[in-house]
Amino acid sequence: MSKSSDRRKFLKATSALTMATLAGGVPMSSFLMSSCNTKKIVSKADTVILLWMGGGMAHTDTFDPKRYTPFTKGMQANDVLSTFKATPTALDGVYFSEGLESIGKVLDKGTAIRSYVAADMGFILHSRHQYHWHTCYKPPQSVSAPHIGSWIAKELGPVNPVIPPFVSIGQRFTVGEGEELKAFHTAGFLGNEYGPFLIPDPTAGLESVKPPIGMNEMRFEKRNQLYNDLISKGAMGEYGSDYQKESLKRSMEQAYVLLKSPEAAAFDLSKEPKESYDIYNTGKFGLGCLMARRLTEQGARFISVTTEYEPFKNWDTHENGHTRLADMKKQIDAPIAQLIKDLDKTGHLDRTLVILASEFSRDVMVEGRPELKVQEQVEQPNVIEELKHYGMHRHFTDGCSMLMFGGGIKKGNVYGKTADERPCKTIENPIVIDQVHQTIYHALGIDPQTHYEIEKRPFYTTPDGKGKAVMELFG
Repeated sequence: MSKSSDRRKFLKATSALTMATLAGGVPMSSFLMSSCNTKKIVSKADTVILLWMGGGMAHTDTFDPKRYTPFTKGMQANDVLSTFKATPTALDGVYFSEGLESIGKVLDKGTAIRSYVAADMGFILHSRHQYHWHTCYKPPQSVSAPHIGSWIAKELGPVNPVIPPFVSIGQRFTVGEGEELKAFHTAGFLGNEYGPFLIPDPTAGLESVKPPIGMNEMRFEKRNQLYNDLISKGAMGEYGSDYQKESLKRSMEQAYVLLKSPEAAAFDLSKEPKESYDIYNTGKFGLGCLMARRLTEQGARFISVTTEYEPFKNWDTHENGHTRLADMKKQIDAPIAQLIKDLDKTGHLDRTLVILASEFSRDVMVEGRPELKVQEQVEQPNVIEELKHYGMHRHFTDGCSMLMFGGGIKKGNVYGKTADERPCKTIENPIVIDQVHQTIYHALGIDPQTHYEIEKRPFYTTPDGKGKAVMELFG
């Protein structure tokens, strides 16, 4: 491909990003904002790392194992609760699923939550539940709801002014449901400067946002100035309010400063010692965990690392559930455990809240939840004859697992409980999404009543400002 073609692609992508940002935010001129964040809360964390298991991670085959039933031809599907053996963790009497031994060994540094309950939203769609988890609002909304990382970036700003306060690692938007995924990878009405700095592939580092090869620094400077002029002089026309345009301009300025700073080396994984690099190198997700650690050390505020959601791949186990999970565990076990150990060793874990979560869980038989089943989306025979039908293939919303480490969270703790027999639903200490969000905000010292006025209506961090932190999770 020619250099001129590369340049055209670069400019086209930049222009598209501009229009999408402005049009996708709140494109009205009567845009009024005011905030309320007056309650003094002593923060327990400065940084959040969200490890996102996109696609629906089965709790009974990961962090909440039940009775193990090995595969045999002709077995009854209803007899299958866990397709992996249970293995001990660092806590006496607490077990994780086989393949997660490394994470189990660091559970003494955090809490396993076994009672997250996902929302009822009718027909289950991954992008809808992911939108709900990341924004705390059920789609659709009359305004563009901000991602939790954007709320945090807005309220607290950067730890290090050079490092973007919100970095998202590992998710492409050229895959299935890409447009739907974009809907919550945004700062919404808060403005583009609080949106995610996107790194689709951690192995590429900053290459995806650098000018194309062949464009010298002087030419890049001119293009950057032209871009700022277009925004400043109103060349974007009716797209977006003045607030949104100024926010977009500031976001571009921040990116420009980063590209020219020494801190940009945090994105360059080739600078990591080989011994450490090899531990994390289980694939894109593992290297994303390594980048998250390096960014935390350089002063990032909110970092999301995803195994990447793509329909019918990774955790989206509509078939071959057992074999798929065996592979997913190989991708996440060593790097997550090493991330916790590295942060702990350097003292960063005390002020870094690490969260592992998924949009919902899975079950062999139940689609949705026992008392509110929804349309089945996968054929699951009652009698299993083939290995591809052995696993957790249906969406289950009534009992899900999460992990939390650091940031004031109790060490060596298990919170909540699910039933030991099907349906393996939450039976103790249920947690819903607004409680998850407010628990995170509380750790960071953000007032639970924080809101902005949009079109003369308050928009809270959690719906109607009713979310409450789960204080029992803190030490």
